[in-house]
Amino acid sequence: MRWLAANLLLPAGRVNRYFPTVALAALLAVMQAPASHALSELNPGSTTKTPASPPTSPVVPVAPEEDDLPAEGMGIPDPDPLVNRETVPGEEADVSTSDPTVEYLFDIEAAPEPVRRMRALIVEAAASGDIERIRPLLNPGPNQTQIPVIGDQEDLVETLKSLSGDSDGVEILAILLDILQTGFVRIDAGTSDEVYVWPYFAEKQIGNLTPPEKVELLRIVTAGDLEGMQEYGNYNFFRVGITPDGEWKFFTAGD
Repeated sequence: MRWLAANLLLPAGRVNRYFPTVALAALLAVMQAPASHALSELNPGSTTKTPASPPTSPVVPVAPEEDDLPAEGMGIPDPDPLVNRETVPGEEADVSTSDPTVEYLFDIEAAPEPVRRMRALIVEAAASGDIERIRPLLNPGPNQTQIPVIGDQEDLVETLKSLSGDSDGVEILAILLDILQTGFVRIDAGTSDEVYVWPYFAEKQIGNLTPPEKVELLRIVTAGDLEGMQEYGNYNFFRVGITPDGEWKFFTAGD
């Protein structure tokens, strides 16, 4: 445009020579007119503005139908307990044919408070790893806790150490913990000999154990021990007995 404007400022003679008067006026009018629309807004060969496209409506998400929604409470189910006592095959048959003076229990809250307290004290002492903490729980005196007798050993704690695979008695403490983690039985209920015994295998026919029960027993004994028990039909490993009034009655092994 600068070149064009410069050339329009020619002497009148040159303008009259090369541009008719009418053409010059039209050209000046174009130069002085306001800016027109961009070429992209014009149709080819026309000065008419291309109509704008209508605005696009926003996409509204469609809510799922009620039938498509997951049912309430669905999701990953909670795991089953280690041993489901309500569904173990044959469990009800075993209990119903057992001695009526034997009651199988798997909730410590079913035991009297003195029994629960003594069990908790034994567990705490065993978990400490210091076998001397067992000494005050062994009920010294005429009703002292019965433990396997080895030779002429009179000190109960030293006897327990001699039963352990290590010199400090740590293994025997671990056995105590394992046994007290299982279910238990109430024997001779309502009599002067009533006692709560761990593990409950002490009053079960080992040859009739279900697979889950075998798994639970193998947390206490070895596969070789289990094979021997199945051969003789009885549990013969360690067991713990606590009286209803909370005395630790025995910690013995055998049939």
